[in-house]
Amino acid sequence: MQASLVDVEVSVGGGLPRTVIVGLPDAALSEARSRCRAAISSSGFEWPQHLVTINLSPASLPKSGTHFDLGIVGGILAAHGSVAQGRLDDAVLMGEVGLDGSVRSTRGVLPAVLEAARAGIGHVVVPMEQVREARLVEGITVHGVGTVRELAAVLRGEQVPERLPDVVPIGTVRREPDLADVAGQDEARWAVEIAAAGAHHLSLSGPPGVGKTLLAERLPGILPDLSSGEALEVAAIRSLSGLYVDGVLPRRPPYSAPHHSASVAALVGGGSSIARPGAISLAHRGVLFLDEVPEFSPTVLEALRIPLEKGYVELARSRAATRYPARFQLVVAANPCPCGYHGLAGRMCTCPPNAVRRYRDRLSGPILDRIDMQLTLRPMNQSYLRKAMRRASEPSAAVAARVAEARARQLHRLAGLGYLTNAEVPGPVLRHELPSPQGIDLVDTAVTRGLLSARGVDKVVRIAWTLADLAGAAVPRTQDIRAALAMRRGEDVAEVRCG
Repeated sequence: MQASLVDVEVSVGGGLPRTVIVGLPDAALSEARSRCRAAISSSGFEWPQHLVTINLSPASLPKSGTHFDLGIVGGILAAHGSVAQGRLDDAVLMGEVGLDGSVRSTRGVLPAVLEAARAGIGHVVVPMEQVREARLVEGITVHGVGTVRELAAVLRGEQVPERLPDVVPIGTVRREPDLADVAGQDEARWAVEIAAAGAHHLSLSGPPGVGKTLLAERLPGILPDLSSGEALEVAAIRSLSGLYVDGVLPRRPPYSAPHHSASVAALVGGGSSIARPGAISLAHRGVLFLDEVPEFSPTVLEALRIPLEKGYVELARSRAATRYPARFQLVVAANPCPCGYHGLAGRMCTCPPNAVRRYRDRLSGPILDRIDMQLTLRPMNQSYLRKAMRRASEPSAAVAARVAEARARQLHRLAGLGYLTNAEVPGPVLRHELPSPQGIDLVDTAVTRGLLSARGVDKVVRIAWTLADLAGAAVPRTQDIRAALAMRRGEDVAEVRCG
């Protein structure tokens, strides 16, 4: 996410004809000598018939990837006299070259252009298909090239016709799932609204077909749009992951739902030399949904501990340490047992007691303690289901309006503290205005009985503040604390809500 400027230095002359790349290159970068030589020859230019030394400075910084190809080609063209060297003094070049002289897309263009703009660089040359991505950054001139010949033309100051890829029409963009599709489950819908308003983590458990996945998929649809800064972060992560970034900042929160067979590297990020972003970073400022969470490897789930607390993940490798943002909203869904029908009236569970216990223990206590709200969904009876099917459910637009109002109250209250939502605020900051004495007594009783940990107390206070924000109250009330305790412990919240 924080790029580094690398100077490509080319020296031609002395010694037998060969090409040497120095400056801690990896295997892919060491192969650049063959790619760049073939690309230059295919484009009608001559590769120097002398010793060619290519230095990537600073030499102490490990280099990785194929995006240095275009800079190496530009340096060779300037060293051989095909273009003026002065044209390279105020330019950053990024792109992979093919043997036929074509210029291909590469990862990480957006964060690289952001760093170039911060460093005061005036021009950047990128592959033609990534011009829109680079132009998301203001204050820098972007040139797109599709071949090495076009690169030479740009470095000579000539105009190159742009051949930008087609943009997907807005009408073909997939519509976000709507909460109106959910029939019944009023308490679960209320819990999803609270989770959206305060960016709280949510656990949904219940038998198959009760609506866990249906509700989780509709959570992003009621979240507010991303700000410009947040959208730029999301786009930069997509760029580093090799995903397509068009010329419009993504304003909707991202949604990531990895399969339960995902590895630790796939979930939190990884790689052999320099780690790449994982699913939790792709869900930054959005929702990470883990369906059938007990089926995930315990090692994979335990890797979520620090990101859930810190909002970022640090990945250390032998060549470099990398930090990626991971301020995501976690939603997990689970069945009560492997067959899914443990404790359900009218259905027989076929799982042995030990199997039920092992299944539930796959989600450890430390992970559960970091999840703010824990809700158990129950099947609807026939009469209730018929009533729910006949009446129209509240659409996502109406719920999103209430969520936006609650988020606005949080921003006003937390102005100057550097936090956006209640879920991000440390407990001591949230407790600067304590709730009612009756609410404090409820929390004290839960702690005395061993039902809440110290972290759990902070979670309850955060949820209570979100309930107050949704209700327009200045401080959490006793009923807010009671409802927060019920949702924290996975109790039935229907009676609490009515009260």
